[in-house]
Amino acid sequence: MQEEVESRTTNLMISVTKLTARALYNAYVKHRQKAQSRKQAARDAPPSGKQTVKQLIRQNQGVSSMEVSNSDLKGFERIARKYGVDYAIRKDTARKPPRYLVFFKARDADALSAAFKEYMASVMKKQHHKKPSILKELRRLVSIARSMPQKVRRREQERNR
Repeated sequence: MQEEVESRTTNLMISVTKLTARALYNAYVKHRQKAQSRKQAARDAPPSGKQTVKQLIRQNQGVSSMEVSNSDLKGFERIARKYGVDYAIRKDTARKPPRYLVFFKARDADALSAAFKEYMASVMKKQHHKKPSILKELRRLVSIARSMPQKVRRREQERNR
C-alpha cells in the first residue's frame, strides 16, 4: 500500500513538472514572437521627431527649410518635439559664423510656424531679461567713488575729547 502511494505521488510530481516546463516554454515562445512583431512594426514605421535629412527626404512629402541662430538650438529642439514636428538640423559651415538650417516636412509647416513663434518668443524673453554685467556696474561705482571728495569717502567719526 505504501509503495503504491509513493509510486502515484512520484508519477504526479513528474507529470506536474512536465506540464509546468511545457507551459513556461510556450509562454516564452509567445513572448519572443510578440517582441519580434513589435520590433518589426517599429522598423516599418517612419521615424518621427529629430532625424537625418536623408530620412526626412525618404518620406516623399516635400521638404522645406528655415534658418535658425545658434543662440538656443536646444531650446528650439525642445519646442519642436512639443509640437510633434519631424525635422532635421544641418550646420552650414560655408559661412562665417556658421548658420543652422532646419529642414522639415511641408505638411508640418503650420505646426512648425507655431513652434517657431514660441521659440522666438522665448528667445526675445531671454534677451529682454538679461542681467546687467556686475563688473561694468562695479567699474561705474568705482569711478563715482573716485570723483567724490576725500572727506565724504572716508566718513571718519570725530571723537569728542
